[in-house]
Amino acid sequence: MLLSTNGLILREQNTGEDDRIVTILTKERGVIRAFANKARRIKSKNTSATSLLSYSRLTLYYGRDKYTINEAEPIEVFFHLREDILLLSLAQYFCELCLTLAPKEEEAEEVLRLTLNTLSMLAGEKRTPAFLKAVYELRLLSMAGYMPDLTMCESCGCYEAQEMQLLLRSGRLRCTGCGPAAEPAATLPKGVLFAMRHIVYADCHKLFSFSLPEKSLLTLSDACERYLLAQLDRGFGTLQFYHGLIDFAGQFPAP
Repeated sequence: MLLSTNGLILREQNTGEDDRIVTILTKERGVIRAFANKARRIKSKNTSATSLLSYSRLTLYYGRDKYTINEAEPIEVFFHLREDILLLSLAQYFCELCLTLAPKEEEAEEVLRLTLNTLSMLAGEKRTPAFLKAVYELRLLSMAGYMPDLTMCESCGCYEAQEMQLLLRSGRLRCTGCGPAAEPAATLPKGVLFAMRHIVYADCHKLFSFSLPEKSLLTLSDACERYLLAQLDRGFGTLQFYHGLIDFAGQFPAP
């Protein structure tokens, strides 16, 4: 059976002398794996279209529970991400998150749209890495069934306060007036809480339409990451590498 679809290459794995196995995020079938015959040959027309972070138009053959790429044509290859190691490492982290949370062999149009929009903004440097990282983490978690309840304090029903606590395991809010939380929590100033509510509840077309001061943005990024790691109860090698690059860059500030 032949299938035509557009897909984002989340992972590539070399096999044989010049073949490639790729993991693809598609709108119709979510995450799938496909064999790309001779894709590593220099003259192959499928080389760039089956490379990591390429968004491509694909013709797939599906048989015996396996996908094979017959034809591939690049739509967007996000070249700029390959020119900056920090941006590339963050993009690879997004891919690893997507591989973990996106549906397999099921419809995934919203996840594909979110991922493409985030990568486009990252490549165009339209938003800072910290901003895009927080948005992608929290929105993807929410899509995958890990949406936190950010409506009110779990104890007293308070909607807002100068600071509130996000309970990292249960995903609920607790205001400081109700005492300390019985589980690990992230402190959210009012502006950061409003930003998190926007990320979770906003329409997809307005998802990136907010701003925060730099200090608050760093607080947001830290809270979203801590929530993600607590919910998934695992680490990510690409995230560790990204933080390592930031730490290294911090040792050698620009003159």
